Amino acid sequence: MATTELAVTRDCAPRGQARGPCARWWSVLTRKATTTPPSQGRRRAQLTGLLTCILLTAVATLAGRFLPLIGPPVIAILGGALLATAAGPRRRQAWAPVLPVASRWGLQIAVVLLGVHLSLGEVARTGGDALPVTIGTLLLCLGAAVGLGRLLGVHRDLRTLIGVGTAVCGASAIAAVTPVLRPAGSAVAYALSTVFVFNIVAVIAFPPLGYALGLSDAAFGVLAGTAVNDMSSVVAAAGSYSPEAAHTAVVVKLSRTLAIIPICLVLAALVARRDRAGRGSDAPRPVWRLVPWFLVAFVVVAGLNSLSWIPSFIQGAAGGLSSLLITAALGAIGLATDLPALRRAGPAPLLLGGVLWLVVTGGSLGLQALLGP
Repeated sequence: MATTELAVTRDCAPRGQARGPCARWWSVLTRKATTTPPSQGRRRAQLTGLLTCILLTAVATLAGRFLPLIGPPVIAILGGALLATAAGPRRRQAWAPVLPVASRWGLQIAVVLLGVHLSLGEVARTGGDALPVTIGTLLLCLGAAVGLGRLLGVHRDLRTLIGVGTAVCGASAIAAVTPVLRPAGSAVAYALSTVFVFNIVAVIAFPPLGYALGLSDAAFGVLAGTAVNDMSSVVAAAGSYSPEAAHTAVVVKLSRTLAIIPICLVLAALVARRDRAGRGSDAPRPVWRLVPWFLVAFVVVAGLNSLSWIPSFIQGAAGGLSSLLITAALGAIGLATDLPALRRAGPAPLLLGGVLWLVVTGGSLGLQALLGP
């Protein structure tokens, strides 16, 4: 009996490559005892990705206070892309399940909160005079984005993001259309970086250009409000010209923000049609299903603010939370970004962004000269 037990034990022992009738069971037991369950490993990796995103948001928000012209969203998405590259594709893939959820919900809630600073009455009063210029530059930019983007071979989603970001309001517009368009993270990172580059150029170049052209305060305010994207940059550019120019520029910028609503509706319809074509289905979706919930909430919040039903302390808190959520969401997109894919995109998207910025700038000046004061 002892001899039999000794033989079985020896037969099951892992000496080199285990042999004998128990070898297979020994290896299974050993593997179970020495490895982490896959589900536990996935949860740990996702938690690490979420904590990394939170830390990145905090760092980008703090850095944005010292670099206001760059802003926390740009810092977050670029920092996230660098971290993702350093972590490697396996870690980025492990983070993947949790990051889109954080970015999608963060962007949608942030868009809703943007409405707390929008007064429809003031936009109608002050922005109404600049409405032809605002609509004209918007249509010129979006049309050029489609035509020139195709000519340069820029991917459909990327040219849409660059066009909307340049035509409307930079990071906020890109944040608004991202949940509708559902582009790749690399496209969002490239579009945001491209718009940011020419936004900084505008802040530096516009005041000397305005003085050289002899623009009035109102005319310069319209130029800054239509051709500078981020709100802090609008204030920086127009504020250095005059307080009156700054006031006009801010109101024109807010009126541009309203363009997010029709643009998102059109994109939602196009994406729905593209999805039906991919599934081989001809049945259209109901119209109400094409309207993103966060756009409805955005309009409701803007309406409440226009009626002065939102206290000032809630406005301040909601504005800060909106900025924080956009930073966190874009940081999550950055952590899921493949930087080599950006390099493979080449210089064409950057060229597209530069031409669109010139189109908006020239269109604003030309339409003001054509339409008069």
